[in-house]
Amino acid sequence: PAKILTEEIMTNLTKQIEKAVKKIDSVSKKFRPTVGIILGTGLGALAKEIKEHCVIDYGNIPGFQKSTAESHSGKLVLGELGGKKVIAMSGRFHRYEGYTMQQITFPVRVMKALGATHLLISNACGGMNPKLKGGSLCIIEDHINFMGDNPLIGPNDEKLGPRWPDMLAPYSHELIKLAEDAAKRNNIEINKGIYVAVLGPCFETRAEYRMFMKFGDIVGMSTVPEVIVGVHAGLKILGISVVTDECNPDQLEPTDISKILANAAEAEPKLTKIMKEVISKI
Repeated sequence: PAKILTEEIMTNLTKQIEKAVKKIDSVSKKFRPTVGIILGTGLGALAKEIKEHCVIDYGNIPGFQKSTAESHSGKLVLGELGGKKVIAMSGRFHRYEGYTMQQITFPVRVMKALGATHLLISNACGGMNPKLKGGSLCIIEDHINFMGDNPLIGPNDEKLGPRWPDMLAPYSHELIKLAEDAAKRNNIEINKGIYVAVLGPCFETRAEYRMFMKFGDIVGMSTVPEVIVGVHAGLKILGISVVTDECNPDQLEPTDISKILANAAEAEPKLTKIMKEVISKI
């Protein structure tokens, strides 16, 4: 019985991926992107830079969920950016929205099935390192998963990836170097740091910030599930965070969502410029 259940779960995932690809193909005329992009809270402007081939609402794609987070438009954009064919999620899914880790990461599976070899991810985050001020950028060089869950739990389909993927270097050193070079050419200050992923949706307590500051530089409620599945799928990954609020536990102020979105908007042009240049160099 256990073997039958395992095969059924893996078959269902494969079929769901095939259904999503078929739907996207019917609209895009079998457009084949090489670069996947996931845009986080307040960071949807990069999608406007894409020379559109087509745009599909998540609700029209089998297996995609409804994006309920603030400022997430919930559209899949296919087109050209930096001279490359890209597929971009304008808005992502989060565990705190009530979705499973498998549902959150399903679009990454679809991107891979469509032909993507690289995955660029952005997010809004809290800055715990004192040098990371609101509106600054931070390249993710590693992460710590404090979400208490993992999208690879359950049966594994070897056709999608290995049972025990190696997380020694989930973020591509090559892409990190391209991002640093792009920032330098454009006189954009950029940092590198460790991203601590938490479940959300509540923000952290002072005690939690004090603990997390010992482990990492930035904290957020996304990205790590997609990175884990991206590694499992064999994608080269770059993650860039926009620091939207400062998380000094001794000077903590009530969270202001409008301020978070304003800081994201301030950093967005810099993020867009770096992402475009990295894509052009891939």
